[in-house]
Amino acid sequence: MAPVARVRRHAAVEELELKATRATKAPAGTETSYDFFDSPIGPLVVAAEDEAIVALLLPKNGKPAHVAPEWHRAPARLREARAQLAAYFAGKLLAFDLDLAPRGTDFQRSVWRQLCQIPYGDTTSYIELARRLGNPSAMRAVGAANGANPIAIIVPCHRVIGHDGKLVGFGGGLPAKRWLLDHERHHAPAPLLELRP
Repeated sequence: MAPVARVRRHAAVEELELKATRATKAPAGTETSYDFFDSPIGPLVVAAEDEAIVALLLPKNGKPAHVAPEWHRAPARLREARAQLAAYFAGKLLAFDLDLAPRGTDFQRSVWRQLCQIPYGDTTSYIELARRLGNPSAMRAVGAANGANPIAIIVPCHRVIGHDGKLVGFGGGLPAKRWLLDHERHHAPAPLLELRP
């Protein structure tokens, strides 16, 4: 079985999963740290609060995504995330091991958890994700939640394609999505063959 994204849990993430919050901004007094990461698909912005990643923003027109004015650049706080991103883009990391704390509705978080179950080098469709959530008719809602994923690449929304196998929607653009999928397929471990007597 191919590796899947692992999300290391801590108290803040567990609390996040128990709350039915629609918060999209950090609570008052929370400091958001960020740093830039140069990648083959363009400059990324990675942000964290309380040692957990809250955002990985994709480039817009070849430039880094907008950084909120209240965020503070702190490369040292994001050293581990940067190291894992470097290993991922070098084809040496198949599953991230970072604390994640995405903000969203209960439904969005359930979709994002399902995204983390898609194996490296593999893809699935919006309808299949909706089926896994127990509601095949929620395909459009699944697509909207996928598009609202604040932690791109680490929570692998790029692994979701149309039911006909075509590339569809990606915040970083379809060329970046194609690059990420090709990169993962190239570096995915070969499936183990089972020999039968």
